[in-house]
Amino acid sequence: MPSGVFLVTGAGRGIGAATARLAAEAGYRVVLTARDTASLAELAARLGGPDRVWAASCDVRDYDRLAALMGRVEEEWGSLDVVFANAGASVTTSFTSTDGAPPAEWSDMVLTNVCGPAFTARAAMPALMRHAGHLVLTGSAAGRGVRPGNLYSATKWAVTGLAQAIRAECVGTGVRVTLVQPGLTDTGGIPPSRAGDPKLEPEDVARAVLYAVSQPPSVDVNEILVRPVGQDAFR
Repeated sequence: MPSGVFLVTGAGRGIGAATARLAAEAGYRVVLTARDTASLAELAARLGGPDRVWAASCDVRDYDRLAALMGRVEEEWGSLDVVFANAGASVTTSFTSTDGAPPAEWSDMVLTNVCGPAFTARAAMPALMRHAGHLVLTGSAAGRGVRPGNLYSATKWAVTGLAQAIRAECVGTGVRVTLVQPGLTDTGGIPPSRAGDPKLEPEDVARAVLYAVSQPPSVDVNEILVRPVGQDAFR
C-alpha cells in the first residue's frame, strides 16, 4: 500500500475529488487544493484527519503561492510523490458570432488551463526530482483534434505539448510524467448541446490516474486516452 504524498489541484469536485478519494483509499496522504477551501471541507472530513489530509486554498494561476505550498508540504510531511495538475476551466467560445462567453471571460480559462499546469509542474519539480515522483496532467480528448470555434480545445492542445516538453526535460531525473485525456465527463458543466452524449463519470478518469501512478518505478505511462463508449472522436 502506498504511503506517499499525493497532491491534487482542482480537488473540490469532479475528477479532482474522485482522484483524491481513490488516492486516500490506496493509502496516500492527500493534499487537496482549490481556489475556495469551502469546497474542500466536506471532502477532507470524509478522507481522514489532519495527519492524512491537508486542505489548502491555492490558485494555480499564482506561481508564488503554488511554490510556497509545495515547499510547505515537503517540509511538514517529508515528501511529495505525486502531483496531479488537474485544475481547469471551460467557457463556450466563438470567433464568428456572439454565441458563448464574451472575449473578456476567455483569459481566465487560458490562464487556468495553460499557465496553471505549467506553474504547477515548475513549482512541484524540485520536490518531485528529490523523491523520484510522478506528475500527472489533465488534458482532454478535445486536445487531440480540431473543434470549430473552440478555444478550450486549443488550451488542451497546449497541455498535450506541455506534457511532452516536461517529459523530455525530465529524462534522467527519475520523474515520471503522464497525460490523462478524458472524453466527455459528467462534472456538472456539460453544455445543453451535449446533454444526450455518452459520458464518463469522474471515477472513471480517477481510476486511470491511479493506474498510471501504481506502475513500478521503471514504467512511465506517457498518455492515457479514455472516452465513454460511443463518443465521437476528439469531441
